[in-house]
Amino acid sequence: MAVRVQAEPFDPGAELNSFTARVEEAGAVVSFSGIVRDVAGGLKVMEIEHYPGMTEAALTEIEAEATKRWQLVDSLVIHRHGRLSVGEVIMMVATASPHRGDAFEAAEFLMDFLKSRAPFWKREETGEGTNWVVARDDDEAALDQW
Repeated sequence: MAVRVQAEPFDPGAELNSFTARVEEAGAVVSFSGIVRDVAGGLKVMEIEHYPGMTEAALTEIEAEATKRWQLVDSLVIHRHGRLSVGEVIMMVATASPHRGDAFEAAEFLMDFLKSRAPFWKREETGEGTNWVVARDDDEAALDQW
């Protein structure tokens, strides 16, 4: 189980290959990579802020909860901070389990909680100005299933 919060770019393919190579007892590996997307007004940059220590602790708690709920062999959460451009990989989740159902559900759980409960603050700079990204109702509603 690993959590990384970093400014540096990472290669999701290389991370997935490394993750998969170390989970020999798993029958399923599921991964998800989030990418900075363009927005109305043309995104120039997304700035992601966090409090070191607090953020890692919160992500570790979310990951520990997934491990309690599903039979996981291993999991990985990587999330970037700093200034990111359209098309850059912003985060990645990978889960490994003896069975695909647990791997899929744990990955979805991690994604839902990272999206709504991880302590990151995102600011978008567009051609129309700068604004903070606020939680969306459908992201909050996704937590109800858990």
